[in-house]
Amino acid sequence: MALLHQAEIRPTKLELLAGWLPGRRWYSGPAAGEPVRVAAYRFDDPAGAVGIETILVRVDAGPVYQVPLTYRDAPLADADEWLVGTTHHSVLGPRWVYDGCGDPVYAAALAAAILTGTGQAQEYFEIDGVREVREPSMTVAGTGNVGAPVVGAVRQVGDGDPTSIGTDTVDLLVARRLPGAGLPEDGPAAATLTGRWPGQSTPVPLARALPR
Repeated sequence: MALLHQAEIRPTKLELLAGWLPGRRWYSGPAAGEPVRVAAYRFDDPAGAVGIETILVRVDAGPVYQVPLTYRDAPLADADEWLVGTTHHSVLGPRWVYDGCGDPVYAAALAAAILTGTGQAQEYFEIDGVREVREPSMTVAGTGNVGAPVVGAVRQVGDGDPTSIGTDTVDLLVARRLPGAGLPEDGPAAATLTGRWPGQSTPVPLARALPR
């Protein structure tokens, strides 16, 4: 389960993305455009140390972009190229925000969600000691039915569309522009993460995983 906080974040996530998206090779919108949140889903870090959220955004009338983010309380070693920016969370303090595709915690969570079929984490607030579940803005589901691999380190990232993530035990593909028509099937062993959100009733492929 993903614990959320009622907090003020400065700069906001969308403000960070407004400055970061134009530098991506897979982004085709205006340089001065303002991203608008379409939906989002979360994964759970079993260690409870890293926030993992994937945000779907649109800029003007362009496509929907999928942006996995990780939130950390300290810089991730040797990951400057994946840093989206830093922000201040009124409850948690300074947060380093990374493109999840370069973060091994995201890779492990994505592989588990796809290959075990567990999908997204349930989101909740804790108010005066009472747990209050928040309805998700979208739903995702994995097609796998096997155990989650021990992913280990991220060995290689191809920052295109789709973005490829090579790890010790599994190869992952993450669609950037949705629908993820650019995701190859990769044979019968590949499992898929699909998603639906308001205005998108047909499941859209978001990511694929192929164990080595």
